[in-house]
Amino acid sequence: MKWIVGVLIFWVAAYALNVWLANSKWRDTRAVKIAVPAIFGITILVIWEGLVKGLQVPSVILPPPSMIAAKVADSIPILWGDLVQTFVKGALTGYIIGCGAAVITAILIDRSPFLQRGLLPVGNFIAALPIIGTAPILVMWFGFDWQSKAAVVVVMVFFPMLVNTVQGLKATDQMQRDLMHTYAGSYWQTLFKLRLPAAMPAIFNGLKIATTLALIGAIVAEFFGSPTRGMGFRISVEVGRLGLDMVWAEIFVAALAGSAFYGAVAMLEKGITFWHPSQRR
Repeated sequence: MKWIVGVLIFWVAAYALNVWLANSKWRDTRAVKIAVPAIFGITILVIWEGLVKGLQVPSVILPPPSMIAAKVADSIPILWGDLVQTFVKGALTGYIIGCGAAVITAILIDRSPFLQRGLLPVGNFIAALPIIGTAPILVMWFGFDWQSKAAVVVVMVFFPMLVNTVQGLKATDQMQRDLMHTYAGSYWQTLFKLRLPAAMPAIFNGLKIATTLALIGAIVAEFFGSPTRGMGFRISVEVGRLGLDMVWAEIFVAALAGSAFYGAVAMLEKGITFWHPSQRR
């Protein structure tokens, strides 16, 4: 009971602090913008810890954050090896190949209305295929190592990135294109100096969507065949052994890596599309 009372007191104090910070004269400073979500996250962890211990929830069903943190600290070499196998080799490689191929294909489609009418519907069909159906096939084609996981990621990120890039290339209006034509600009000059810069917000929107798809695809693909390392492999094995603390440790590392990946792309977007209204204060 004392755990639950302590959780309630902490929650009220954290809520009051967040309200005060949100309405204070420092609310627009960088420190407060970081502190508010940090306090919110700490509050969730404290509530989680207090409810699990206060209600005596079995660790097999839901381990407390302290147990997960201890498991992470004890398993850093294993978690690091799984991260390299799944994220660096599988997700990141597939992400670069898939997104790069999508941008090149979008430029080719932009040059050919026939491809635009024919390829995009096929792409929408393939993008709708469930990963649990395509992953086993790609694992059989490319083997059980990281190459098959990268192939799954390529399939998952290619068409969302393609659609966003095609839409972004249409962002310029006719007057802007006529102005480039008046300056005797060629197709490629118009593309690189006008249309691609204008398409950057849509392109980065696709890149940010693809960050989450890439990690999910690489992890799920490992359920259908993997060497003795990788996040998906570890989760599958530990679930069978009821090692829920290790499963949650892998989930924590995956969430941390995915958030960092998304944040890196968002920072790159802010640096490249600083001129766009969405990036202005």
